[in-house]
This record gives sequence, structure tokens and C-alpha cells, in this order.
Amino acid sequence: MKPTLCVLAAGMASRYGSMKQIQSFGPSGETIMDYSIYDAIQSGFEKIVFIIRKEFATDFKNIFEPKWGNKAETVYVYQEMDSYLNGYIPAADRAKPWGTAHAVLCAMPAIHDPFAVINADDFYGRDAFEKAYQFLRDGCNPSTYSIIGYDLAKTLSENGSVSRGVCQVDDQNNLVSIHERTKIYRNQAGKITYEEEGKTFEVPDTAKVSMNFWCFDPAVFPFIEKIFREFLAKSGQEPKSEFFIPIIGDRFIHEGQGRIKIIPTQASWFGVTYKEDAPGVQASINALVDSGVYPAKLYE
Repeated sequence: MKPTLCVLAAGMASRYGSMKQIQSFGPSGETIMDYSIYDAIQSGFEKIVFIIRKEFATDFKNIFEPKWGNKAETVYVYQEMDSYLNGYIPAADRAKPWGTAHAVLCAMPAIHDPFAVINADDFYGRDAFEKAYQFLRDGCNPSTYSIIGYDLAKTLSENGSVSRGVCQVDDQNNLVSIHERTKIYRNQAGKITYEEEGKTFEVPDTAKVSMNFWCFDPAVFPFIEKIFREFLAKSGQEPKSEFFIPIIGDRFIHEGQGRIKIIPTQASWFGVTYKEDAPGVQASINALVDSGVYPAKLYE
């Protein structure tokens, strides 16, 4: 059994305005994804599955294969709008695939062992990968999954609202519920709030959130496929509906399939939601390089 890392790199990057998955941030041209792959390999991962769009597959492979192809097994799968629709016809004005849970479903043929899922454009930190690898080796099974949990206050952007999977957790660190909140920000009074259906709600700074760093057993795939069919029946004709991973987590718990552990990490998270976030990310990475956490060049 060899835990697999699954990297979600097919996003349209609509808010950011460019292909942020391949933008350089490190001193030797490293992307955020390079640091995640480096941390994953250092933590024991030997197989990386990239979920990408077919239209930029050649450019993507030309960038990442020379760096990592000889350090881990690399596999590429494509998320397309018609993947796993099984004859379902979407709305005529549908312009993009169905979201993060759909992306994971697209990786089903390539994944046969317990696996972690991450975003390509988020920096998670070494501690997060070490804890994920340990869980996948020792604690993951068809009825026990996990999320690497970050404090909400440490995951905001100063340049606009963000989307976060906000977790409700019991006293055993088990997930009770998770809800994707798509407009989270700190208001003028200093309170973290989110908007939904024209109303505003407060959230504690210490609320645990999912940054889409999940750990699953391959048994999750038939479950995702089942929930996707139900999602299409309910929301498939909405041109911008999205099938998020938190939908899977929430249904998994509430249908009695098992439990999802929240694994807290002390690692620093940072990411690039908006172009204005980029200088801060670059400065944070340079500081980690200067302090010796990372070499000046990740790959030779």
C-alpha cells in the first residue's frame, strides 16, 4: 500500500485571471505546487496524480515532468465537462466542469490506494503532508477519512472574499458537518462573516476550515459517483452549479457511512485567490527559503 497524492490543477482560475498553477513564486522559478510536491515526497508519497484540463496538458507536462518525473510516479488525468455524465445532458450555457468532487471522480481510474487531495494553488506546509501521510498509512479505511484542518483566521485574503469549507467538530475531533461558504471576509468591525442568500453570518476566528486537503480510501469513488448522479438530477441544469468535495464529506457522515477526523496542523497556509495576493506569497516563500526550511532550488 502506497499512499497517493492527488493534485487538483484543472481550475479555471477565474478570479485570479491567469493560470496560477504554473506561475513562479520561488527563487528558482518554483510554483506553489512544486513546494507541495516537494513536501509530499519528503513525507513519503511516491505517486502523484495530476488532475488537469486536456487543453493545457502539453504545457503542464513540459513544466512538471522534468522536475518530478524521476522522483515520483506521475500520472495525468483530465477533468472535462462531459466526464462521468453517463448520458446526462447539461444546460446549453454550461461553460466549465462540475467542481472539485467531480475532479476527484475523474481520478478514479488512476488511484488504487488511500490518497490525499490538495489544491494546486494552495501552500499547505510540511507538517500537513507528514500528518496526512501518517494517517493514510495507519488510520485510513473505507469508514474513516480525514481533513487537515486550519484555523479560519489564518486562511483569509486581504484582497477580497474567499470560499472555505467551514467545519463543525465534536469533542473527539470528528467532523459533525461541513458547509462550503463562498463569500467569507473580515468586516469593518473586525468580525469574520460570510454571506448567503442576501444575509450575513458571523464565524469564530478559530473555526476549523477545510482547505481541500482531504484523505480518502478508494472506497469513496462509488459513493462520489452515486452522489454526483443525485447532484445532476437536482442541480445539473444550473449553468454555474458546482459539485464540491464538502458535499461528499457531509453526505458521508449524515448517511452513516463512517467518520471524518479533523487533523489539526500547525503548518502555515497561504494561497493566491487574487493577483494582489501574489507578492505576499512570494515574500512568505522567500522567508522560508532564507530560514532553511527549503533549499534555494527544490529540484536539480
